[in-house]
Amino acid sequence: MARLIRSQDNGNQPIVGSNDETLSLISFRLLRLAADETFTLAADVSEHCFVPMSGVVDITTGGQVFAAVGGRANVFAGIADSVYAPAGHSVTVKAKDATEIAVAGARVEGKSDLTAFRITPEEVEEVDVGSDETHSHRRIRHILGQRQNGRVERLLVSELYAEPGCWSGYPPHKHDTDDGPEETDHEELYHYRFDPPSGFGTQSCYNDGDSPVVHLTQNGDTFCLDRGYHPTSTSPGHRGYIFTILAGRSQRGLIQRFEPRHEHLMQAIPGIQDMREAFNK
Repeated sequence: MARLIRSQDNGNQPIVGSNDETLSLISFRLLRLAADETFTLAADVSEHCFVPMSGVVDITTGGQVFAAVGGRANVFAGIADSVYAPAGHSVTVKAKDATEIAVAGARVEGKSDLTAFRITPEEVEEVDVGSDETHSHRRIRHILGQRQNGRVERLLVSELYAEPGCWSGYPPHKHDTDDGPEETDHEELYHYRFDPPSGFGTQSCYNDGDSPVVHLTQNGDTFCLDRGYHPTSTSPGHRGYIFTILAGRSQRGLIQRFEPRHEHLMQAIPGIQDMREAFNK
């Protein structure tokens, strides 16, 4: 069942771990390190993507050193600079200054023979979706997206930026069933930030024929989704940010099924098809 986790000081421990009650594949933690502080993530059965939200770090994994990764003052101040580490690789992060790092994980099958790599800001793909007129304007920056096919097992990672008062995940869609070319089964995690941080939003979730559950989302909250339609809104006067993790049960590429009663919006909202193609391989 989908659930909301309120903002917390997780002490560098997982906010969502491998034995989560909602998600069977995805893990998520925030690392908050002081200057010169070091953190090591032990090798396990998950692949990971390390995304500095603020500050600069050196990341060592698989015999490689990725120096001076990051550089943003905060998530609204630039494009992500990130590192991917395959399953079976330990990862050591050393902070150059005070930093916060989002760590996205996806459990995979068996030992990986993939190689760690860096995703620079220039390699992040951006898709512009919606419009101010339809109150649906957002930009999706794909950190691990279509460009990394063949280099990643099942993990998809992106950052979504919603304009004030706009909706995302809209028209409502879901991805909880493997149904040929129509839909794939992907679980998902959202982590929210707002600018200014006093902002808030709503996160709805519902299945066909069910009454929706609506959560008030605030700065630092996290949402776990295993099934259902899940549109999101952002309060007027605040920009919204969602750190997004997706993991496919049977394939990496994502195919969303849009709720049939909202089919008329598919042509009314610009960029929907571009968004679909950016997620699917």
